[in-house]
Parts: sequence; C-alpha cells; structure tokens
Amino acid sequence: MTSTRTTETSRSPELRLTLKALGGLRADLFTDAFAYRPLQRLDLSRGLLRFLPERIRDELGVLPHLVVGFAAMIVFFLGLAEADSPLNPAVLVYTAVPAATVVLTLIRPMLAFWASLVSTPFIAFLGGHGGEWPWAPNSFAAHLVVLVVVALRTRPRTAGWMWLVTAGYGLFATVLIGANGPGDAVALLFVAGIGLLLVTTSQVRRQARREVTAQQSVTAVERSKRTLLEERTTIARELHDVVAHHMSVVAIQAEAAPYRVENPPPELEQAFVTIRENAVAALTELRRILGVVRAEDYEAPDAPQPTLADLDALVGNVREAGLVVEKAVTGAVRELPQGVELSAYRIVQEALSNVLRHAPGAAARVEIGYVLGGLGLRIANGPARGLIKPSPGAGHGITGMRERVTMLGGEMTAEATADGGYEVTVFVPVSRDREEPQP
Repeated sequence: MTSTRTTETSRSPELRLTLKALGGLRADLFTDAFAYRPLQRLDLSRGLLRFLPERIRDELGVLPHLVVGFAAMIVFFLGLAEADSPLNPAVLVYTAVPAATVVLTLIRPMLAFWASLVSTPFIAFLGGHGGEWPWAPNSFAAHLVVLVVVALRTRPRTAGWMWLVTAGYGLFATVLIGANGPGDAVALLFVAGIGLLLVTTSQVRRQARREVTAQQSVTAVERSKRTLLEERTTIARELHDVVAHHMSVVAIQAEAAPYRVENPPPELEQAFVTIRENAVAALTELRRILGVVRAEDYEAPDAPQPTLADLDALVGNVREAGLVVEKAVTGAVRELPQGVELSAYRIVQEALSNVLRHAPGAAARVEIGYVLGGLGLRIANGPARGLIKPSPGAGHGITGMRERVTMLGGEMTAEATADGGYEVTVFVPVSRDREEPQP
C-alpha cells in the first residue's frame, strides 16, 4: 500500500494525466464493449406527446428504432447504387456490412462503433477506394450514423473518445496507406465533429436540467423538514411552558400542604412527600425527553391559545399554590397580534413557574405596560422564604423566554436583584399596522 502511494506520488503530473486519460479511454471504449444494451422505448410520459391517446403513444414508443432502421436502409441503398452487379457476393458484403453496423447500434452500441471502424478499410477496398479513401460513400454515411447514435446512448466523454479514435484512423489511413490525395477523412471528421458537438451539448443540458431538478427537489424536502422542525420546536416550547408550570404548582402545593394543617398525621405527611417527589421526578423526566415531540406522528392540539386576557386565571392558580402575586396593568389595554399575546402569556407563566421552583414563599409582582410602540413586561420577585426547598431546573425556562422575545424582535433582561430576588423585563415592539382591529 505504501509503495503504491509512493510510486503514484513520484510520477510527474503529465504522466498521471496521461494514465488517467488512457484509463478513461479504456473505460469508455473497451470495458464491456460487447455488452448487450438494447435501445429502450421512447418515453412519451412527458412533454406535449403525453396528451396523445395511449394506443398512439405505445406505437410511437418504437420511433427511435424506426429511425435507426430507416438510416440503415439509406446506407444499404447508397451502397447498392454504387455497385455494378447487385448479385455479386462481394457487392452484398459491400452493401450489407455498413447497414448491419447501423442496426447493431440498437443492441450493442460500442461493438457497432468498433465494427464500423474496423470494416471501413475492407469496404473501401471492395468499393475500389478511388478518391473516396479511406471511407466509401456508404461506410462514410454508416460511420456518421453510428457515431451519432452511440453518442446519444452513452455519455459525452465517450463521444470525444470516438471522434479522436476515428481521427487517428483517418490520419493513419490517409498518410500511410492513401494513394490519391487526402481523401474524405477531413470531411467526415468535420461533419462528425458538428454532429457529436450538438449531441454532447444536448446531453450536458439535459444532465444539468436533471441535476437542477434533483437539487430543487432536495431543497424543497429540506425546506419542508426545516419548517416541520420549527413547528415541533414551537410545540416543544409550548409543552414545556404548560406542563412545567402545572407540575411546579403540584410540587409546591404538595410541599406546602402539611404546614397548613395543625398536627397532620404521619400518613398524610408521607402522602404529600410522595406527591411532591413524583411531581419533581415527572418534571425532570419531562425536561429529559422533551425531544419526543419531534416524532413524526405528533399532532399539535387544536385548542385555542391563551392571551393576556387569561392572566387573571394564571395568577389565581399561582396564588392557590401559596405564592403572593400582585398584578399591575398600565396604559390603554388593547388587542395585540396573536403571536405577541401568546408569547407574553407564556413569558409571564414561565417567570412565575421559576418563582415557584427557585424562590418558594417569595412575593412576586407582574407588571404589564401597554405603550405606544409595543408591550412591556416586568416580573419580579423577592428572596425565597419559608421551609419549602427550591426545586432544581434544567435551564429551559429562560432560554425559551429569550427565544420568544428574539422571534418577535424584542429585548429581554433576566438578572438577580440587590435584595436576593430576581427580575425579568421584556419589551416587544408592535407597530400600529400589526395591532388587531377593535371589533
């Protein structure tokens, strides 16, 4: 392995390029040269022809075969017109072999090219090889047809190799064997070059069109996946905000319940401890397996989304958990875009959930300010008080709030206060043309 790599490295760039070119020549013209590759029927399922009746389309499917057969007939009659005695066996060979090479392109295209090239000098000798050396008129036409048909059935590089091999034979036959001038090699190479150039250009354009179509399909799929992922991320955020809040309330209420009853029995205390442990464990598992909502079969609920008008119910729910909450609204209350209303509700919900988890027993204050350019939020709380222990979190709450604010083009700060509490401030810009019209 090492010696092979060293040998390849020591070769000059010219030698490597030459070996690579010879490898391409062998792969295109020699590998599987005798392979059986029947010409497929014409695909009429696209383009204007797809509107034709099915029976007619089935019959037109063999149109390429008919065209090749018609070209073989022309080559045959062209040779027959040059013959003096059609019944002469040599004349039959002279007329039939070039036509046979054209027909051979239907099943073994690369073999047809070599058969056409190899038979050329023999056909020329049988035809008298006067001023038509090295190609007789019928073999001239046959080789042009073979080059074009084989080029259509292979890749563009193969067309280039066939032209170069044909040019090499033409040069050899003209210089070393030809006796009456340059012959018709130049004419054949010129016409063949134009034909192969047109075929190659068409193939390159067709391949480029297929690649562009495939790339567009891939882009559409990726765009669809990205949209789906964004939707599922939104669902994950909603699920975290809703379930985490209510599970936090359950855990805090279970921890505070024994302190509200004078001399509670041990069984009751143990029951509440179990409830809190289960709630905390469920909340931990929820954060751990939050990615499950990205499953393909998950469907978002169709229930209406909460708005700022539902904050009173949220505050009441938190108060029942033992948290002292004050709510203050400033400015002219008005309907805002649904996305702003939902995000504001979720931000307040998550902030109060954080107070329940991290500062149980603290007093909190929720301030909502309707200003000219948008909506302001401030949720602040003091330090934790009482005997209830804080519950650890996974850090999704603050991240989720920042994501919502960023999505709406707003600003957010979340930091500890001097008295040991915590404060979250948010401003979401809302232009006048985006505000919901009043009924």
